[in-house]
Amino acid sequence: MAFIGGKKPELTSGGVTSGSGTPETLTQPVSKPKTTVVARDKGGPSVVGMDLTINGNLASNGEIQVEGEVQGDIKCASLIVGDNARVTGEVVAEDIVIRGNMMGTIKGMRVTLQSSSHVEGDIFHKSLAIEQGAFFEGKSRRVEDPTALKSESAGNGQKSASGSSLSPSVKPGSTVN
Repeated sequence: MAFIGGKKPELTSGGVTSGSGTPETLTQPVSKPKTTVVARDKGGPSVVGMDLTINGNLASNGEIQVEGEVQGDIKCASLIVGDNARVTGEVVAEDIVIRGNMMGTIKGMRVTLQSSSHVEGDIFHKSLAIEQGAFFEGKSRRVEDPTALKSESAGNGQKSASGSSLSPSVKPGSTVN
């Protein structure tokens, strides 16, 4: 190894000096120790913050925590709708905890409506818990695998609550606006 000025440098509180005690300028960069980044097996939740409004669908292989507003469908492994959150659309997840406002269809293996929740829509579940004080208006249907059910908005026309098609009928020669 070559040293500055041919002498081994010494580290002092004032910097690097040669063996003679006079300060020297280093001509080679000092290397920093390498850091190792370790990936976690399970990442934290994806959070929709209180000040955020999303108009569109969300999809994740992990957990989604909504604290703001989502106008669209959500599909994930685990969903938490916070106290002040508002979701309008269909949600599909293994585990679903609702604390805030939810308008739309819920499809989950394990669904919990906590006391602060306000839910308007149908719930398809394998397990359902509703805490005292929770508001729920809709129907509850126990099914073996609710996450495998097709979306109500899938297909050519949307379905009404009675299951009839809402597709407009068009007669030959007529115009549709």
